[in-house]
Amino acid sequence: MTAALDRRTLLVGIGASIGSGVVAGLAAPALARFDRFPAPTRELMVPVSGGRVYVRINGDLAGPRAPVVFVHGGPGGTHDGYLEALTLADPRQGPPRAVILYDQLDSGRSDRPNDPANWTVARFTDELEAIRTALGVPRWHVCGHSWGGTVALEYGARRPAALAGLVLASPLISTRSWIADADILRTRLPDTVQKTLTACDSPTPPPTAACTAATDAFYRQFNGREPPSPAVLAARQSRQGGGFNPQLYRTMWGASEFVATGTLKEYDGEPLLARLDGPRTLFIVGQYDEARPDTAEAFATRVPGAEFAVVPGASHHLFGDRSDETLGLLRPWLLRHDPRKA
Repeated sequence: MTAALDRRTLLVGIGASIGSGVVAGLAAPALARFDRFPAPTRELMVPVSGGRVYVRINGDLAGPRAPVVFVHGGPGGTHDGYLEALTLADPRQGPPRAVILYDQLDSGRSDRPNDPANWTVARFTDELEAIRTALGVPRWHVCGHSWGGTVALEYGARRPAALAGLVLASPLISTRSWIADADILRTRLPDTVQKTLTACDSPTPPPTAACTAATDAFYRQFNGREPPSPAVLAARQSRQGGGFNPQLYRTMWGASEFVATGTLKEYDGEPLLARLDGPRTLFIVGQYDEARPDTAEAFATRVPGAEFAVVPGASHHLFGDRSDETLGLLRPWLLRHDPRKA
C-alpha cells in the first residue's frame, strides 16, 4: 500500500531514502504473470509519414477509461519490452483499460524504408499523433520509455488536447545528461571493466568480444538485471517481421550507450520541461536505472506539480525487472488522471 504524500512523491519499497526524495513503503501487487501473452484484440498497419507502422490493441478503445499507449525505446527497438503492460487490459487485475503497443517506423513489424530522412525527433512525434487519429481515440495516456520518453516529452510539450496523462519512464531528456549519468555509473564497475569500456571507444579498440563483455557487465547492473521472461522470449520467437534495427540506432545515437555520435548528439529537451502540464505528468525510473534517479528527480522538480517515482530493485528495463511493481505504480496513477465523464 502506498502512503498518500504530496504531489511530488518518491515512491520506493525500500527502507531508506534515495537522493533527496521522500520515501514511502510500497507493497508489490499480486499481479498474475502470463505464461504467454494474450493475443491482440485488434492489429493494424497505420499510415504515417514515410510508411506504415504496426499497431496492436488489447481491450476496448471505447471503454470507460482512457487507453494508454506505450512508446518503445531504442531508437530502433520494438514493443516487445512492454508486453507485460498488457495486464492493464486484464479485468482480473483491476479496472481494465485498452493498451496500445506499436513499433516505430523502421522497427519491429512496421515498414522498413530505411530512409534516414525519416529518422527525426519531430517525425517520430508526429507518428504518435497519427496513430491516435487513425484509432479515433479522443483522449489517451502516453507512456514513453527511454528514447520513447524523448518522443513522449516532445508530444507532451505540444500540449495536445487529447493528452490525459504523460508518463516519462527512464527518459532520455538530454544527451548531455544521459552521457553524464553513464559516466557516473561506469565508475561503479570494476576497474578492469571501466578500462575496457574506455578503450572500446578509442581509435584502437580491443577485440569485439572484450567490448561486448564489458558492455554486458554494464547492462547487467543498469539496463536489465533480470533475464527476459519465458513469455517474452516466446513472443520474440514467434514475432513476424523484423526486430531491433541497429542501423537506425547507430544513425541516431551511435555505436554504444557511452558515446553519442549520431543525430541525437546535441539533443536537448530540457527546455521542453517548462511546457509540460505538470499535474498530469509522472516521472518514473528504476532504483538502479541507467537514467539515474537523482537526475530524473531533478528534471521532475522543473515541472511544477509533476510526480516522481522509483521502482525498487529495477534497472532501466522497468517492465522486465519489476513488472508488478512498475504496473502497481502506473495503474492507480492512470486511474487518478483519467478524464472525468460528463
